[in-house]
Order: sequence, then C-alpha cells, then structure tokens
Amino acid sequence: MIRILGIDPGSQRTGIGVIDVAADGRCSYVHAQALKLLDAEDFPSRLGLLCEGLEALLDEWRPQQIAIETVFMDKSASSALKLGHARGAALATVVRRRLPVSEYAPRVIKQSLVGRGAAEKEQVQHMVRLLLNLPDQKLQADAADALAVALTHAHMSATVARTGVSAQLLRRRNT
Repeated sequence: MIRILGIDPGSQRTGIGVIDVAADGRCSYVHAQALKLLDAEDFPSRLGLLCEGLEALLDEWRPQQIAIETVFMDKSASSALKLGHARGAALATVVRRRLPVSEYAPRVIKQSLVGRGAAEKEQVQHMVRLLLNLPDQKLQADAADALAVALTHAHMSATVARTGVSAQLLRRRNT
C-alpha cells in the first residue's frame, strides 16, 4: 500500500487530498480538506499558516509520496505570483521531509481523469467521486482538486511501472 498526498496550492485555500493505492492499483479515499488561509493578517502569515497546516497533515497521515499541481497563468500576473509563492511554500515544506514530489500540469490532470485536457472542473470532480467511490459525498472544490492530483499521480505511476516509459516523457506527451 502506498499513501499519496495531493496538493492543489492556493494563496487563499490550499487543497489537500490523501489516497491509498493498493498493489493492484486500486485507489481508496483517506482524507480531503482545504487549508483556509484567509484568517491570517497578511500574505506572509498566510504562507506560514499553509506550512504549519501542511506539517500537521504530514504528521497525521504520513504519506510516502507527494503530488502537486503546477502553476498555470491566470488572468492576473499578481494572482499567478501569489499562487507561485503558495506552491513554493508547500514544496519547501514537503522537501524538508525528504518526500518524493511529482508535479502535474492542470491539463495533464484533466486528461488523466476525464480523457480531455480541457475538461470542466465539474467533470473532474465527478470523476474523483466515481474513482474513489464517493457518490454521495460533497467535496470542497480545492480538496477535490487535490484528490485529482493524487489520483493522477497514482495512474501515471502505474503506467510508468507497466510500460517502463519515464514519467517525464508521459507528462510531456499529455501537455
């Protein structure tokens, strides 16, 4: 059994999703939540809350692998910069623990779960619920996105193991 923690970084809310992957590739839901960062008095304090919250979750759930979404260019350069800071804080937190980290572009995540790189958020959330057998559970959007990142990593890892093709090559083919 391998435990994967998926991260959907954000400067207001950071999604966290934890799944277990059995030897046969079957994925099961463990935990999902959004770290709410808006209670902090300023942006640096938000990053501090993100690191503290992530540290606590790493201690509680003890993942063996980390998967994180890459930054995409938003309408605003300022928003993209803040997202980059949040992503950097999350990466620094998990790297300090010497956990292996894999990064996935939003398009690769959508392609992996829905079959289309331009899928709508609702389609991705629907597939997350189906794949993890959570049909009645309402998932917070950022938490569902983090579960999607973790599922993508599980699927990509299985493909790498089956085919011997490098994960980097697979990620490049899907972007």
